[in-house]
Amino acid sequence: MKLLRNATIALATLTAATTASAEYLYGFGNVSINRLDWTNKTEKNTAHKDFTYLEAEGGAGFTWGEVYGFFDLENPHKSSKDGRRLATKANTRINLGETGFNLFAQVYDLRTHDFDEQNRFVGFGYNFTGDNYFFKPTLSLHHAETTYFKGNNGYMLGWVAGYNFKAMGEDFMITNWHEYEFGRNSNYLRSASGNSKKSGHNGGLALWWNATDSITAGLQYRYADDKLGNATYQDGIIYSLKYNF
Repeated sequence: MKLLRNATIALATLTAATTASAEYLYGFGNVSINRLDWTNKTEKNTAHKDFTYLEAEGGAGFTWGEVYGFFDLENPHKSSKDGRRLATKANTRINLGETGFNLFAQVYDLRTHDFDEQNRFVGFGYNFTGDNYFFKPTLSLHHAETTYFKGNNGYMLGWVAGYNFKAMGEDFMITNWHEYEFGRNSNYLRSASGNSKKSGHNGGLALWWNATDSITAGLQYRYADDKLGNATYQDGIIYSLKYNF
C-alpha cells in the first residue's frame, strides 16, 4: 500500500524538519535489563520460552509534538539460530494546533534468523494529560510486511497511559500500553504468521518504583491474544531494572 508507506515517510520527514526549529519541553532515556517469564499455560500452548532482553529506550517532547522509541536485543547471550532477536519501535505525534489531536505514525520491526516482520501505522491520536497522569489513544491504518506477506492489514486502536503517585514516601508509576488490531487481511491470516482471527490484542500493565533519579525497578504483566505468532491467549511477567540518564 504505497499511500500508507509514503504517508509514514512524509511524517518522519516533517518530524525531522520541525524538530530542528522547535522548543524542547522534556525528554528521558534509559537502558535496562529485563526478564520475561511466561506462564506455564502459555509455554504449554505455544513455542514461547522465557528470555532475557536488553533495552535502550528514550523519548522527547517539543512544542510541535513528541517522539518515542526503543531498541531491544532479546537473548543477547545466544546466537541468532538459538533465539537471539532484534526488536525496534519508533513513533511520533505531530500536534494539530492546540486541539489536543495529533497526527500519529509508528513503525515496529522484528528480526530473527528465519523471520522478519515490520508493522507500519499512520493515523490520528489525542492527548489527555494532567499533572500526574496521561492517556493517549490512537486510531490508525496498518500496513504489514513479513517474510510471507506484504500489504494492508486492517487497523489498529491503541493507547499508552500512565499515572504517578506516592506511597510510603516512595515514587511509583502505573503504566499501560495496549494495541487492538482489527480488520486483518485474510491473506495475512493464511500466511505463516500463526494468527488466525480478524482481530488481536497486545499489551502490558506495569508498576514502576522510582527508587532514585537513576534507578527504576518494574514489574509488568505482559499479555497478548492472537498475536506474537500464536492464535491463543498468552501472558507472563516481566521483571525490569532500569538505569535512567
